[in-house]
Amino acid sequence: MGPLREDRREEGVCPICQERLKEAVRTDCGHLFCQACLAQHLEKASASGVRSCPLCRKPCSEGVLGAGYTCDSHQKKVCWFCEESRRLLCMECRLAPEHKSHCELPIENAISHYKERLNRRIRKLRKDICELQRLRVQEEERLQEMKADRWTHRLEAELEQQPQTRRQPDTPAQWWPEQRRDVSAELSRIPGISMALLQLSSLVTDLEGMAKKLDTSLLKDASDLLNRLALWLPLQRSGSKTSVFL
Repeated sequence: MGPLREDRREEGVCPICQERLKEAVRTDCGHLFCQACLAQHLEKASASGVRSCPLCRKPCSEGVLGAGYTCDSHQKKVCWFCEESRRLLCMECRLAPEHKSHCELPIENAISHYKERLNRRIRKLRKDICELQRLRVQEEERLQEMKADRWTHRLEAELEQQPQTRRQPDTPAQWWPEQRRDVSAELSRIPGISMALLQLSSLVTDLEGMAKKLDTSLLKDASDLLNRLALWLPLQRSGSKTSVFL
């Protein structure tokens, strides 16, 4: 491709695709391009060994493309994602001794892999949310029944205290304190279930956002998030007083 005419540039328009700038990046010489357009240009130019700005032909490195396109060590295009180190690797990085026994995925495969893992986790959490919602309804209904029973028992107890009625050892008035303890225990469970629902809903929102915008630059974040969940969720299960939390 020959050099582009600099005098034809329009503000906010990529000189390569002639459309509005998308994820604009600036070269060392100060020209703006779509990130994808410049990446494609530099990839083709690398075959000749000369990477230059499409407008002025001044030297241009792949480093200007930013995170998700170049590695930190060599400023060269990344092609692989290392699952052990959770790093984006260029061809030189991949040949380094520390990555010799690591599991590495091509970028496109890594994005598909982590998107599926995120969606799988979302489906599981949604099932947990449905189960917790069902449990909360059950607990609230049970609480209402217990409150109704408590009121009935209280009336019975008041009748038992009338002078003409002799209180028996096992009248409702005597097991009134136990009923009150049961209601208190039930009341303490419902806020815990509601808190679990809030936490799960927040997690699902975060995971859905990550899955929707997942690209090369977010692979490490996706891997970190899934690893943290893998450690955190079992702790929540074991520490929860509800039967289905997480």
